[in-house]
Order: sequence, then structure tokens, then C-alpha cells
Amino acid sequence: MIRVQNLVRTFGDFTAVNNISFDVAEGEIFAFLGPNGAGKSTTIKMLTTLLRPTSGTITLNGLDPNVKQREARQSFGIVFQDPSLDQEQTAYENMDLHGVLYHVPRKVRVQRIESLLKIFELWDRKDAMVKTFSGGMKRRLEIARGFLHTPKILFLDEPTLGLDPQSRNQLWTHVKSINETEKTTVFLTTHYMDEADRVAHRIAIMDHGAIVATGTSAELKEQTNTDSLEAAFLALTGSTLRDEGADAKQGLRQMAQMFGRR
Repeated sequence: MIRVQNLVRTFGDFTAVNNISFDVAEGEIFAFLGPNGAGKSTTIKMLTTLLRPTSGTITLNGLDPNVKQREARQSFGIVFQDPSLDQEQTAYENMDLHGVLYHVPRKVRVQRIESLLKIFELWDRKDAMVKTFSGGMKRRLEIARGFLHTPKILFLDEPTLGLDPQSRNQLWTHVKSINETEKTTVFLTTHYMDEADRVAHRIAIMDHGAIVATGTSAELKEQTNTDSLEAAFLALTGSTLRDEGADAKQGLRQMAQMFGRR
């Protein structure tokens, strides 16, 4: 469903993503882990058509997103780390607008909205303004919305950041249920090792722009002779604190490069 081969992204003389390759199978939950500044965000931007690769190839659902950008975008959904709901609309209105933008037929849209809001336990609040929702409810709504147009792939970027354990557990229960029933491929990033350990079929760990290991949680633990995914992660990436602003600096480099060309 996702195939990445020899992917490279540079910003001037800085290499953010350095010749990475991996595959994600249809219906797989694939966790993409790494310290701050490892290159995860840059990779996701390339996968989701927000950034062109310097070199290498990407295939999403059989499509090259750099050649058939619109068709590729139709085949995936994405839930960004930053909130993207309209606070001044109801839950139903947020869902309905998304369906319209993705050209989901009205009859299908109505049925799909009801089904997803019930799955994510939000149907009884469908007419409530989003600004009245808790953080966990907003996150569930965003993910329900991401599933609305029946994407082949759903990208989840830190979907449970800041949520309490109960909300995190509830959210993943719903995501796993839809993954199993609709065979939606899920590509996620998270800093919660317990989540990746519990929900991901396979895991890739990225550091300094390169993929340093790929496998199941059990395989990564065996490879590093550790008894937890967190210990395996630290064994592969080290325990040195990383620059929290590394991804922002990459973005600034990108902007500087873009403006420098004008």
C-alpha cells in the first residue's frame, strides 16, 4: 500500500532524510518512531504530497503522488498533530463539510457520518459545538472525520498527544476496530512507546535521517536484547536529549531555501 525507495530530502547542505526505503502492507498498522529531529515530519510531508522529495520514489495505493497528486490525496486521510476542527461548527457539520470536500455522495455521507460518530461514541453530541468538547472528544472527532471518505491509508501524526490514558486507550480501540473491519492501512507516529507496542503490526525507527531498524516489537526487542520497546528504542537511538526545535529549524531552512529562489 505504501512503498518508499531510496527517499532523500535535502535543504541546502542539510540532509533531513537520507536514502530511506520501506514498505507498508495493505491493512497494516505501521508505527514510524524516532527522536525529535530524526526526519519523521519531513518524511510524512513527502508521503502526503506537502513536500517534494529531492530524489527517490514514493508509491501510495499504486500511485506516484508527485505525478498524480489529486488521486493520491483522495486515497488517504490525515490527522495532523495540530488541531484542525472548526470550533464554531457542530461535530456533524465538521464531518459533513469534510465529506463534501472529498465528493462523498450525500446519501453515503449521511450514512457514513452516523456510523462513524456512533463508533467513536460521539453520536449523542453530533449537534454540539466543537468548542464545548474535551480534548479527547475533539481527537476522536478528527479521526472519525479522517475515516469518512473511506481512505485506503490513514496517516496519524501524534494523534494522542496530551490525552489522558483512558482517552488514549478508547481512541486506539476504535482505530483498531475500523482497521480490522475496513482493512484501512494506518501509518502513525507517536512518542508513546506503549501505544506502538500495543497497536502496531510493525515498527520502523528513524534517527538522524535514516531508518535504523524495522520489525515487529518482539523482533526489535530481540535484536537489541531488551525487554521493552522503550528500551529497544533507546538502545537504537541513544539516550542523549534531542533538540525540541529540530523540526522547526528544518522548516526554517526550507522556507529560506524557497525564498532564496525568488
